[in-house]
Amino acid sequence: MSDVPPPPFEGYTIYDPIDPYENLAGPFYWKQREDGTHHFALKAEARHCNRHGIVHGGLMMTMIDLTMVVSAKQKWDEQLVTVSLNSEFVAAGQDSDIIEAEGELVRRTRSLAFTRGRVFVGDRTLLAASAVLKPLKPR
Repeated sequence: MSDVPPPPFEGYTIYDPIDPYENLAGPFYWKQREDGTHHFALKAEARHCNRHGIVHGGLMMTMIDLTMVVSAKQKWDEQLVTVSLNSEFVAAGQDSDIIEAEGELVRRTRSLAFTRGRVFVGDRTLLAASAVLKPLKPR
């Protein structure tokens, strides 16, 4: 997508540069760390906030969903869809915050992946989540 701004963070890129929703909502910048984990970051802007000036919960849920899917794909290289996403809002993010997300694959069976993750600013957790994912069958 040509209108996606360049990464504002050293060593990051757009995970899926042609995904129209994620790039419009974020864009969410990604890098794989040396330990193999996936890390996402976003610099919050006024457009990411609700009318009260705090980062919109829907933005954080989109970010953590993407993060947990990518974390599950680390060991399962198929297209995955979210079957269930549970989340708890713990604290509020603000305009100009660097919002980060990390996730992990907890367990994988033949037909499901169980993940957990969090969205945070520094050492402050904004959202804690868990998800169940399922691979898409080819049509």
